[in-house]
Order: sequence, then C-alpha cells, then structure tokens
Amino acid sequence: MSILSMSRPARRFVRPQIGSVTLAVFGALYLIAFTNRTFFTRAYSYFDSHLAFGAFALGLTCLFAAFMIAVSVKYLLKPVLILMIVSAASASWFMDRFGTIIDVDMIRNAAQTTPSEAGHLITAAYLLHMSIFGLFPALLVCWVRVEHRRFFSKVGWNLAAIVPLLLVALACGVSSARSIASVARLHKDMIMTLNPFLPIGSAVAFTLASEADKNIVAKPLGTDAKVASSPTSGKPRVLVIVTGETARAENFSLSGYNRETNPELKKRDITYFSQTSSCGTATAVSVPCMFSNLTRHGYSHRAGLANENLLDVLGHAGIKTEWWDDNTGSKGVADRTAYRSFSDANDPRYCKEHECLDDGMVAELDGWLANLKGDSVLVLHQLGSHGPAYYQRYTQEFARFTPECLTAELGTCDRQAVVNAYDNSILYTDHILASVIDILKAREDKIAPTMIYMSDHGESLGENGLYLHGAPYIIAPSQQTHVPFVLWQGTEMKASVDASCVSKRAGNEASHDNLFHTALGIMAVKTSVYNPDLDVLGTCRKAEGKPNS
Repeated sequence: MSILSMSRPARRFVRPQIGSVTLAVFGALYLIAFTNRTFFTRAYSYFDSHLAFGAFALGLTCLFAAFMIAVSVKYLLKPVLILMIVSAASASWFMDRFGTIIDVDMIRNAAQTTPSEAGHLITAAYLLHMSIFGLFPALLVCWVRVEHRRFFSKVGWNLAAIVPLLLVALACGVSSARSIASVARLHKDMIMTLNPFLPIGSAVAFTLASEADKNIVAKPLGTDAKVASSPTSGKPRVLVIVTGETARAENFSLSGYNRETNPELKKRDITYFSQTSSCGTATAVSVPCMFSNLTRHGYSHRAGLANENLLDVLGHAGIKTEWWDDNTGSKGVADRTAYRSFSDANDPRYCKEHECLDDGMVAELDGWLANLKGDSVLVLHQLGSHGPAYYQRYTQEFARFTPECLTAELGTCDRQAVVNAYDNSILYTDHILASVIDILKAREDKIAPTMIYMSDHGESLGENGLYLHGAPYIIAPSQQTHVPFVLWQGTEMKASVDASCVSKRAGNEASHDNLFHTALGIMAVKTSVYNPDLDVLGTCRKAEGKPNS
C-alpha cells in the first residue's frame, strides 16, 4: 500500500439537499397522489362532469401545497410532514380496504380496543403497506437536508408560492362552484375521507374530549324506582339481556334471509321484531346508548357519561344486576354494577389467544341462576360476529356454509367466502340464544324468566365496497343499522301480556330506544323515568302486570 493511499481521507456520506418549499410541494403531491384513492374515487363518481372534477382536484392540490408551504418552517416542516405521511398511510389502508371513515367515534373504538382485537387488523399486509407508504417516505424526509432561507427572505419566497396557489385554487372553486357545492352538500362521505386532515382532526378532537370527560360524574337517574308488584306465583323475575355484537338483521333467516341461519330459534316460542334499528354503528356508541334513556337523537358520548343508565335504575329498585363480558368491556355501562370478564378467562375449552367463544358464558349461566335469591337482571355481552376474523367466532360444528374465509385479510378472500364465514357466526349465535332460552326454561319452577336479545350494530360485507362497521350514522348503510331483536318470555311472563298484541307490535318499527323502558316494564319497575310508549310490551301488558298500575 502506498503512502499516498494511506493518507487519502475517507469519503464522507453526503446527504442530498432540498429547499423547504420544494420538499413541502413534493410532500403535498405525495399525500394527494398516494393516500387519497378513496377520496378521489368517490369524488370522480359524484361530479357530473370531468371538467368540474378536474377543477376540483387541481384546486384541492393547490390548497394542500399551500398548507405545506405555510408550515415549511425550520424544526416544524419535517415533524409535520412525517406525522401526515404516517397518519395518511395508516388511514388510507382502512379507507381503501374496508371503506372505513376515520371520525371521532372510530378513533374512540380504536382507543378502546383490546390487543387481540387489534391483532386482527394489524396484519402482515397492513405492516407491508405501512412500510411502503409510511415508513419509507418518512425515512426519506428524515434523511434529506432541508435548506431554509433567512426569516424575511423565507417569508417572501413562501408568500410568492402560496399566493399563486391560492389564486389558482380560488379560480378552480369559482369556475365549478355550483358542482362543488352540490357534491359537498349531498355527499358528506366524500369529505369525510379527505386524508390525512380528517383523521388527524378526529384524533385531536377525541383527545381533547377525553381529557374533558375525565371529570364527568354520572347524574343519578330513577332514584324513585321501586318494584311495583311481584308475579302471581311469587317467583323472582329474571331477565337475561343478551347484547349481541355485529349481527345484522339482513342475515337472520327470521328476517327472511334465504339461508337458514336461525334453525334453533325458530323452534323456540320467540317474538322477533323485524324492523329494529340501532343507536349507532359501533360498540362504543351503541352499547351505552341502548342502556340509556336518552334515545338515539338525544344521546351523545358525553351525555351518556353524565347520566346513570338502566342498570343503575334497576339497582335503585333493589334488583340484582350483573354484567358478563366476552367483548371489549361495557363501555361504562357496568361501572357501578357487578362485572365479570370472560375474555380474560383463558379457559382452553372456549378460549384461544385471549379471545373466547360465547359458550363460556352460557356454561356458567345455570349455576348463576341456581344461586338467585330475588329479582335479577343479567347482561351477557357477546363477542358474537365481531370481524374481520369471523371464522374464529364459531366452532367447527357450525361451519355449515363453505368455503369460508379463514383469514382476517378479507381482501384476499372471495366475497362469498366472507359471507359464508359471517353466516356461520350468526348460526353460532342462534345456538347461543337457544341455549340461554333452554336453560331459563328448565328453571321455570323456581323463576319467572325472560330473555331479550339485541345486537349493538350490524356489519357491511362488501356492499358498495364497504366492510366491517363504524360508518357515520348519517351515511351508514342499512346493513350497519338494521339489527335483530329477539324476545322470549317464560310461561308466567308470557301470560302477563296479550299474545296477539305482541305479535302485531313485532311488525312495527323498534329500536335501541326501546330497551331501557321494555326492561323496566318486564321487571315491573315503577319510576318517573319509565315511558310506557317506548316499552314494546307497554300497550300489550295486562293491567295487573303494568309497572305504574
């Protein structure tokens, strides 16, 4: 080796340099082009002319670029751009794959999920997507060296870029104002998919609301509640409320579905309310809403926290209440009552990877009934048909519709295979409900039993490109809001109502609004917060069985 070569200095690794405005524009173009497929697909289908769509797309791109240039300040540009890229990459996966809209309620659902539930969504394909569209571009932003001008020079150069962009955006808006206004007014779902501004805005709104919610104390409700009368036999009344998960009425054969998904329930003496709508399209909304007295139009997340619910009113009346959970929790409903988690049981007969089949709760029901001393209400919160891993919601015995989609990656399955797996989960729920009825019926010598089943919300299975649930209610399809509602009454409780009246009532509209008052009516609870008009049995109940008689 020569002396010359030994003295040669080592080559330094040179980072590429880029101007702040240039990086901002490239970042805006990347977000527009690679993370807004759902937004622009919907926009293209909604605009009545290619010219109007083109003007809209150009104007929006200019606004994106103007915003990014506005934040192209030293120490701010890179963090903001990285946040937007990673957020947009994650949001685009769920928007493009499932048709999900990332609003505040969806952020709340994500925040309240369990590791096992999240594991069905954070798949290998998702991680690959995040690596390509999130991590790699974010690392590029980190790697490049950004050239920033001095303050006054930067202000001048940035304005020189921002002002023309805003003028172009304004011209595009004015030229197609009528079309843009019409689309924005009629198709709010399009605006809700603008990425990443809407998802980030929803996350910020959720965070601020969560901080404010910490100080809320539930206002007492129905403290005047008391049991008005006892059954003629003197047996304790027992109501089991099965809170379903992700069951849609459209796939219940009781609703007229062309597949036999309710073979066991149809053999029981049940009443099926065929026109029932949910309060929300996600568990975090529907469950607290259905147990409140606020109704769908009066309910909000904060109002739900600020008021006691059905279980509290029953408790004020001296009725034993208990909540068994095989899902992701009671969403605050059971905060003041006895609670038992079955998803944490890890019983190998029913559980795998911290998720358990609903049979685990059914297996404990008879023992619970045997120890009752008085009027009681038990809530069974199912795992039900929770997606996307429908195939894990039932045993092999109920895999009657084949071929099934045997993965949480629904996009890799034929749509019919997805429907098959979902229908098998409904078939299993049918078995669970029939089993609950049989156990209650076997105890009729000791108790006067009733069972109510209501699903919290429905599910999209590919209709119009949508999967799963959680769409904003204002634009949600019927598959996410039309839910099954089943009522079974034991001999004594059935005798307290007019059967023909109940049968007629079952064909009318019903909703989650009815649960609160129907449960109070069944348990003969007299209270000022009971509304007989919202009790589905109110007009059918014989005089001696009415709570306020």
